[in-house]
Amino acid sequence: MQIGPPLSALFISFMRIGLSGFGGGLAAWTRREIVQRRGWMDDKGFLSGYALAQLMPGATNVNLAVFIGTQMRGPAGAIACFAGLNILPLAIVLIAGTLYLHSQGQTGGAWIGGALAGMGAVAIGLNIGTGVRLARRNIRGLVPVMVVAAITLAIGWFDFSLVHTLLVMMPASLLLTWLTHKP
Repeated sequence: MQIGPPLSALFISFMRIGLSGFGGGLAAWTRREIVQRRGWMDDKGFLSGYALAQLMPGATNVNLAVFIGTQMRGPAGAIACFAGLNILPLAIVLIAGTLYLHSQGQTGGAWIGGALAGMGAVAIGLNIGTGVRLARRNIRGLVPVMVVAAITLAIGWFDFSLVHTLLVMMPASLLLTWLTHKP
């Protein structure tokens, strides 16, 4: 009896995610594929996995793929998701890098740099869209809204580092949650 989706479905789904999110925005594509399209997880499970993936060393999106694969099918699922996410994008990056290096100083070579800059803008837009969508569904109450606003202002407006901001805001958030949810 099969417990989760077939390994081939996990591999293909993460291959689509890896190709769709080329240039960034993988969390948005992963959520869309896994939560909205496939229904393999709900938002709560996805957010838990995403939070854990961010805390672990390594690339967050790779950690998230391994987490989802493990949840769906154990170690074999983790390998399928990891391979699906990485194989084709790695090939594309190697080919694009080779083309970029060979086009340096040649007429028409600037289009590759422009294309890469454009993909970065798309990734930022996807991340903002996913953040807004998740916030609307999962952030309830004044304290969580204030914590999100403080983190957003600290990093985005005042240009504090992510590490320093989280070192201050994680304990503050836990304390505020504990103080406001006492029985």
